[in-house]
Amino acid sequence: MSDKITHECGIAMVRLLKPLSYYQEKYGSPLWGFTKLFLLMEKQHNRGQDGAGVACVKLDVPAGDPFMFRERCVKANPLDKIFKALLAQYNERVSAGVVHPEFADTVKKHFDFGGELLMGHLRYGTSGGYNLSSCHPFFRRSPWPTRNLALCGNFNMTNTAELNQSLIAIGQHPIIATDTQALLEKIGFFLDEEHEDIFRFLRTRDLKGDEISHRISEDLDLARVITRASQKWDGGYALCGMIGNGDAFVARDPSGIRPCWYFQNDEVVAFASERAPLMTVFDLAVEEVKELTPGHVMVIKRRGTVTVSPFTAPMPRAACSFERIYFSRGNDVDIYRERKALGAGLADQVIKAVDNDWAKTVFSFIPNTAEVAYYGLLSALRERRRDEVKKAILEASAAGTLTESVLDDLILRNWPRGEKVVSKDVKIRTFIGQEAMRNQLSSHVYDITYGSVQPGDNLVCVDDSIVRGTTLRRSILRILARLNPRKIVIVSTAPQIRYPDCYGIDMSELGKFVAFEATISLLKERGKGDLLAEVYALCREAVAKGETVNHVRKLYEPFTPEEISARITALVRPQNIEWKGEMEIIFQTIGNLHAAVPNHSGDWYFTGKYPTPGGYRVVNQAYMNYYDQSEGRSY
Repeated sequence: MSDKITHECGIAMVRLLKPLSYYQEKYGSPLWGFTKLFLLMEKQHNRGQDGAGVACVKLDVPAGDPFMFRERCVKANPLDKIFKALLAQYNERVSAGVVHPEFADTVKKHFDFGGELLMGHLRYGTSGGYNLSSCHPFFRRSPWPTRNLALCGNFNMTNTAELNQSLIAIGQHPIIATDTQALLEKIGFFLDEEHEDIFRFLRTRDLKGDEISHRISEDLDLARVITRASQKWDGGYALCGMIGNGDAFVARDPSGIRPCWYFQNDEVVAFASERAPLMTVFDLAVEEVKELTPGHVMVIKRRGTVTVSPFTAPMPRAACSFERIYFSRGNDVDIYRERKALGAGLADQVIKAVDNDWAKTVFSFIPNTAEVAYYGLLSALRERRRDEVKKAILEASAAGTLTESVLDDLILRNWPRGEKVVSKDVKIRTFIGQEAMRNQLSSHVYDITYGSVQPGDNLVCVDDSIVRGTTLRRSILRILARLNPRKIVIVSTAPQIRYPDCYGIDMSELGKFVAFEATISLLKERGKGDLLAEVYALCREAVAKGETVNHVRKLYEPFTPEEISARITALVRPQNIEWKGEMEIIFQTIGNLHAAVPNHSGDWYFTGKYPTPGGYRVVNQAYMNYYDQSEGRSY
């Protein structure tokens, strides 16, 4: 993606079902689970880079000893720093003779992360700043093990204000007005109630001390806690949590917006945001990794039993299609196939854009996530060229004009040619961060391979998506122009991003989308500016009444996608450069998106069809913010 966006977090959980000594004997290390957690997180490095955090719960810890631990970091390379620090702690205690790796009980007693239940989070922040206090996992502490809660997730809630108001309504005083804090306290409140209900019942049975604690732990119903806590949740989420007694849960939103996968055998239960890391880390076949059903919660009790049950009413599935286009790792078998299909779906538009000129066209991609789509496009183009060549050969053979020169002309001089034209030279996020810094550095994120394109060639570059057009305008198109092609064609594997997101990827400021900018430009140019005020009035009314209707769609209706694409092309074309060639931007069609990613129908970015009521409130509020020139998130 030429415009870097936020947010997509990653989660991981490992629950060991055997004592640490089992893993020491079988795998040669009492840190087998700890290592698996690190690998699951490392294999999801495509996700959050703002920070990382890990937590651990130890089972059957004697009274007086700590049982929950946490490490977080928001510095550069946070995951690496966390695990290096923890391994340094471990090695230091081994050297001191406190920890003896061959005796797992010493590891459990003296190493903070020598526990049976481990959880990790990779953070891409959308709110709450970039400090340590905003980094998952979040803790809610108590001297009662069953009231301790550690929570992390990949989520955005559309109704954070409402959730915090509900906490105030029950007498709480929420301090941090974030969705994470709201969920933590909401779950914590009902966890407290569950604990107290069991405690009061047991007190009537004259149970005391350890026996009470043990019975509360056994009877604690986490599925009921999540069911009660989630009644007003509106958003996309994959949540994982640990209780101090050793219980754990993972819950997924009822629309399946955010992904969640797991693996279970008699040794371990493990979760991750993506399937491929589980397959790699545990050496699994694709069918061994399961998807957590949307609207369901998996509960792992302290004793190791695993149950899956619904916690909320089912909703139509709307798994995020943009997740497949951009954020997920491309080595998953389905995602790889889908990304290739996205590229292939653009072939007809590309052939038209270069006027079927195979001899004078170079095909390439904008690194890094567009690479697989580029292979799909190139494969589709070569299939079409093979059909043309086959037909020409048969016709020439029948006419008796088939010669070596004809074959060379058909194949060698007119075959789709791919080159590595663009390279990513600087690792920098261009969609977020300080505006001045982004503007200064964005022009140096990419570089070109000089000589890969000859003057007079068409140059086709595949990008995975175009959000703001900032990097195209300030960097990519400028450096591509240095090659002096006859025509530059930028091909987006995603359709035009027209509407805000509020379910995980933080793109809620409507005025920053180049497709929206282009539409506003067309409205004003063609004398339809009155529509802006009309839509504003409709949005205000919809927000006030809580209507689930997207009035912003009216702004796009007067124009075809091709008209908007043409205006986007004009808007992002760099000024004050010597290059005078042609330029065109092509976007994926909605139909081809659905064909390529059939099981992920969440397309609200492109169509404005939101899976929850909160999405419609956000899109209308986003337009009101734009019209009022009010910056910031619309939820």
